[in-house]
Amino acid sequence: MSPMFTGRGSALDSDTFDNAAETLGVDAAKLWAVVEIEAKRCGFLPDRRPVILFERHKFSEKTGGKYDASADISNPEPGGYGAAGTHQYDRLAKALKLNREAAIWSTSWGLGQVMGFNAEAAGFPDMETMIDEMCGSENAQLIGMTRFMLRGGLDKALRVGDWTTFARKYNGKNYHINKYDDRLRGAHQKFSTGPLPDLLVREAQLLLSYLGYDPGLIDGWFGSNTLRALNHFRAKTGLPETDKLGSSDLKLLRKEGYP
Repeated sequence: MSPMFTGRGSALDSDTFDNAAETLGVDAAKLWAVVEIEAKRCGFLPDRRPVILFERHKFSEKTGGKYDASADISNPEPGGYGAAGTHQYDRLAKALKLNREAAIWSTSWGLGQVMGFNAEAAGFPDMETMIDEMCGSENAQLIGMTRFMLRGGLDKALRVGDWTTFARKYNGKNYHINKYDDRLRGAHQKFSTGPLPDLLVREAQLLLSYLGYDPGLIDGWFGSNTLRALNHFRAKTGLPETDKLGSSDLKLLRKEGYP
C-alpha cells in the first residue's frame, strides 16, 4: 500500500521555473537560492511524498494546547523537529490522528515549504487542494510558492537581494536562529558565479531516487554519484555503461519512474 500523500511526483521543468522567475522579476540565481535553502534543492522524498516540516508550536496554537501532553507534536515552543525526511511524516501521522485539519495547517509543504495555513495565500482554494496538487508535481509546488511570495510582497526584497527582509517575511521572526538570511545570501552567491543546475539532470536524479538508485543530492549536477546510479539502472535494464546522460536514458527513466 502506498504511503499517504504519495503522488506522481513529477520533476520541475524549465518552462515553469522560467515563468516563475519572470513573474517575480528576478534572475534564475535568486530563485534557485530560495529553492535550495527552503527545500534542500528538492520537493520530494524518494517515496514520492512532498518534503515537509511539521511545526509542533503551530499545532499547539491551532488546537489551543489541547494535546500538549504529546510534546513532540504539540508544544507552545518551536523546535523538536528531529530528523528530516520520513521522520516528519511520522510526526504528522500522530497529529493527523488527533486533528487532521490542524495537522495539515501546521505543516510546511514542498519546494517552497508553504505552510498549510497559507494555502489560500499561495493561490489554492483550500489546504486539501494544495496538498493534492503538491503531491503531483514540483511545478505545482513552485507555482504555489511564487503566488505566496507575490501575495506577501516578498518579490520586492528578492529583486533587490535584501535577504534579511526576505528571510524575516518568509521564515518568520526567528529566521536568524537558523541563519536563513546568511544561507540564502551564500546560495545566491554560489549560483551567481557558477553554472546553474541542469533541470534534465535533476529530473533524472529524482527518478533514479524513486527507482531505488541513490544519485546523491538532487542538485542538477551530473557527478560521480549520479553516473554510478545511472549505470546501475542501465545494467538492470540490460544496457552497457555510459559516461553521460542521454535522451534515451531520460525517456526510459520517465517510463519506469512515473506511475
